[in-house]
Amino acid sequence: MSFDFIKDKHKRIHFIGIGGISMSGLAEILLENNFTVSGSDMKSSSLTEKLEKQGAQIFLGHDAKNVEGADLVVYTAAISEDNPELSRARELNITTMDRAEFLGKVMQGHKYNIAISGTHGKTTTTSMISHIFLNAKLDPTILVGGELDIINGNVRCGKSEYFITEACEYKASFLKFFPYIGIILNIEADHLDYYRNIDHIKETFIKFVQLISKDGYLIAYAEDKKLKEVIPYANCKVITYGIDEGDIRAKNIKFNEKGCANFDVYKNNEKLFSINLNVPGKHNILNSLASISAALSLNVEYKYIIEGLLSFSGTHRRFEIKGVKNGITVIDDYAHHPTEIKATLEAAKNYPHNKIYCVFQPHTYTRTLTLFDDFVNCFYDADEVILADIYAAREKFTKKISSDMLGDSIREKGKSCKNFHSFEEIVSYLKTVLNKGDILLTVGAGDVYKIGEMYLNE
Repeated sequence: MSFDFIKDKHKRIHFIGIGGISMSGLAEILLENNFTVSGSDMKSSSLTEKLEKQGAQIFLGHDAKNVEGADLVVYTAAISEDNPELSRARELNITTMDRAEFLGKVMQGHKYNIAISGTHGKTTTTSMISHIFLNAKLDPTILVGGELDIINGNVRCGKSEYFITEACEYKASFLKFFPYIGIILNIEADHLDYYRNIDHIKETFIKFVQLISKDGYLIAYAEDKKLKEVIPYANCKVITYGIDEGDIRAKNIKFNEKGCANFDVYKNNEKLFSINLNVPGKHNILNSLASISAALSLNVEYKYIIEGLLSFSGTHRRFEIKGVKNGITVIDDYAHHPTEIKATLEAAKNYPHNKIYCVFQPHTYTRTLTLFDDFVNCFYDADEVILADIYAAREKFTKKISSDMLGDSIREKGKSCKNFHSFEEIVSYLKTVLNKGDILLTVGAGDVYKIGEMYLNE
């Protein structure tokens, strides 16, 4: 792995927002390569504690003095321009770089960069590809937006030319990457605090496609309407996939008692092999087809693809079964977009159950407001919806939107829905309604998973 852009290994690299899933992964890569690393975040977490044990200096809270003595400062897209550490670094003429630019420079040290993009499914697909490549003993470097058991976390430092990473479109950050294989899973409206509209998002994906090496590959979902408009802009080889359309297709699909699929993989009209998945839902058939397409483009043997996908049972917070209590199954999922919620509920519906109680914590005021109607109509497969307050994340409170407003509109549609304003209230209510055979499904990108843990630990 090459770090030629960092001239002196004895220099100190400081990360603002080091506790983020991607930032912590980059910090760990540097620590593995014997760099001096420091970083700050608002609170301690399992990720910051792990970095501290590996030798990073961690500051809790953002303070201008934290960057003094640093030679390079890396910051996340969520950091505001008036952040005291970022401002101080610029005052001191310390080189600053956002996370995406830094990741792009790390990628330049590899030949086969696989960048997984799209509105939904990035973490799962990145994890599936990781399982395949590890099974094939290709020794990849991996940076994933979730915790994956096979690598004991969210990052793996390999010694080969293969680099597997998520490529997030937020603030067009993936335009700073250097993909050999660019995967686009789907294109939908999201991050509308940055993008003007869906066409602005499509234009950004067109730019991403044009970054792919001319001898590389675009791998794209053939049945996505917006994506179909992007594919013609590729200046590289193209592999499409899907169920009804595409070069690589899934046929003869069957689901087992837990909603996991087995199917035959076809390339055009030729059957290649059969796959058994260990994760539920139709959406995971599509994620696996994207992963299979990437592996085939690099001539990975069929047996490693088959074994790799069979060994994958999910990442943390992606349809993660947290436990069973009194015959009630507690499942947690990171879904925070209406399309993702629909897919998660469809997977839950195929899982053995009596009733599905879906606890949803909306993520950001902007997303809740801009996709309001879609949120109102995405809970069809839940027997009851329980709403927590909106998780603000990087945003400031606004009176324009609230979880109560969302609840009112869901109830107007005739769906059973309750609003509560603390996790304790939600757990107390759940104890009165849950019965043996029910599913408690916690959904959202914030800290809603704690509700399931609280219920299990009561």
